[in-house]
Amino acid sequence: MTQLDTIKIHRRGGAATIELARPETMNAWNKQFGLDLLAAVEEVRDDETVRAVCITGAGRGFSSGADLRDISDEQTPQGRPDVYKVLTERYHPIITGLRTMPKPVVAAVNGPAVGIGLSLALTADLVVAKESAYFLLAFVNIGLAPDGGSSLFVPERIGFTRAIEMAMLGERVPARQAAEWGLINKVFADAEFDAEVAALVDRLAAGPTAAYAGIKRQANAWLYARMDGQLELEAQVQREMAHSDDFVEGVSAFLQKRPPVFNGR
Repeated sequence: MTQLDTIKIHRRGGAATIELARPETMNAWNKQFGLDLLAAVEEVRDDETVRAVCITGAGRGFSSGADLRDISDEQTPQGRPDVYKVLTERYHPIITGLRTMPKPVVAAVNGPAVGIGLSLALTADLVVAKESAYFLLAFVNIGLAPDGGSSLFVPERIGFTRAIEMAMLGERVPARQAAEWGLINKVFADAEFDAEVAALVDRLAAGPTAAYAGIKRQANAWLYARMDGQLELEAQVQREMAHSDDFVEGVSAFLQKRPPVFNGR
């Protein structure tokens, strides 16, 4: 096992599991988490003994998204969070690294996948979830637009109508509904989840990995050829949103555990 501050890498035969390991925050993303996750992605990508990769969360959640108590590590001259820099320099390499990795990637969603946590799950080739899990594009609830690739990955999986509903209403999508929509591949009963995930990842690790790499290249060329441009657009839009009064109000309301009052500015 490789142990980083906020990430663990477990190996079993040809399978490697990247475990998001900030359970006390439901695996929320802060600066160290982003650095560690990128290091983990690069490690399993470059390890020729790893034939299949799984991403899952420690504790009760997959990932609750950005840690809103720790978003000031990078700031603009105006004193606002420099979300553009964080996204382009820290988070986008994680997203593109997983999406273009020439190995099958499984997201084993063991609990809530929220915000960029949902984006992370959808970078995977196959997404499976516990029956008790849910998916949430929570950005709008704090005055932001989707990022981390979710403005691309969500509509490619479920179409405009459902994607815009998720993005604009910011409501939970239970695992069963997510599977019915085609957002994810399969749902397993909570008690059977670990065994089912292990069997799936082991099956992939024992399979024709060169063929899997070719399949990913084809899918990426057809569906995600504009991924880099969309990630850049997300970062630009998010930079604008982070300078809005609505974003300040959204974060304040979240931290104070009250409903936000948005004014559209």
